[in-house]
Amino acid sequence: MEKINKYSKFVPYLYFLAVIVYWFTDVNRSNGLTAYPILLFGIPFLWQIIKPNRKLNFSLGITFVCLSSYMILAYLSDVLNIVQTKEIIAYGGLFVLANFVMALWMIRNSMNRSF
Repeated sequence: MEKINKYSKFVPYLYFLAVIVYWFTDVNRSNGLTAYPILLFGIPFLWQIIKPNRKLNFSLGITFVCLSSYMILAYLSDVLNIVQTKEIIAYGGLFVLANFVMALWMIRNSMNRSF
């Protein structure tokens, strides 16, 4: 249980790094070299894992809460107006919810404890 508590603070950063890597590989298959700037989005998350900073953590959390809130609104408008397949809606909903939870987790980490 002690190890889980020790490493649980890294879960949001690893989640967003995994999303960035997936996004990069998906774009890289179709666009090639133009996908490499996507990897720059991972720098703040790697920085938080290597050398945590409370202010960066809080700003990342607030930024992604705002982006996730926008994604929630976009997802809800898609669900209410355009229902194409249930599978896409289910995966999209899980992605939106996971982004929101991870962003809130980053804010909680920056408020509750120092690294």
